[in-house]
Amino acid sequence: MPELPEVETTRRGIADACDNATIESVTLRAPKLRWEIEPALPELLAGQPITSLSRRGKYILLQTPPGTILIHLGMSGTLRVLPKDTAVKKHDHVDILLTSGQVLRLNDPRRFGAVLWHPTEAGDINSHKLLGKLAPEPFDEAFNGDYFYDKTRNRNVAIKTIVMNSEIVVGAGNIYANESLFLSGIHPATPAKTLTKAQCHTLVGNIKEVLAKAIQQGGTTLKDFMSPEGKPGYFVQELNVYGKEGEPCPICTTTLEKVILNQRASFYCPQCQPKKRVRAPKK
Repeated sequence: MPELPEVETTRRGIADACDNATIESVTLRAPKLRWEIEPALPELLAGQPITSLSRRGKYILLQTPPGTILIHLGMSGTLRVLPKDTAVKKHDHVDILLTSGQVLRLNDPRRFGAVLWHPTEAGDINSHKLLGKLAPEPFDEAFNGDYFYDKTRNRNVAIKTIVMNSEIVVGAGNIYANESLFLSGIHPATPAKTLTKAQCHTLVGNIKEVLAKAIQQGGTTLKDFMSPEGKPGYFVQELNVYGKEGEPCPICTTTLEKVILNQRASFYCPQCQPKKRVRAPKK
């Protein structure tokens, strides 16, 4: 599933095409993906300029005067910039044709993605039900060690579950949670409330670093993800533990292990990330 680095890579990849662009037409080849697509989009958007392109969490936001399009890539979606005469392929569900002659084309084989409409009269886009509860972005100053320490108090769930909670921080999905915890020397099953403030500062720093490096590398391609230029994400070459059960730890050569937490695979080094049973630290 595309995570924040892959979505940010996509946003950056379509940015030039969207800059000062005007929508000529919209073609809907599927009535719904994860949710129904607003059938009036072709009528609403024809001739409208794209006034801004942004990202919130895993949503790409295309703003126009009448409203904002929210695009989610789901598990296997890609959004690419192509010449308008590019042949349509299977699973090409939505085209946004620009007057420049380029087309933003959404391909989504599994149809878990989304193209949603938020009209301007509905208010600020951040009031949308899918965005309203999202936590700070990982690169925001508001996401820091003190904030994370406060959010982990009295929470007995595994720290990896907290890292992946979009109401605490957005974008640290499964791959990047595994990598951040490894670099921090924290076992993924560690009860969140037992982390010290110093550990929280270390973990937050590593979350920021891992995500930043992943964006630089164009994301991580494990199966389906391709950038708008059709390139895979190269951060897969930088992974230390994710998907490497049975391989030697890159730091100590201990065999890496896997545990299932909250129905997600968690990879760790039992030597570098020991599972400790300790009482919650005093403030």
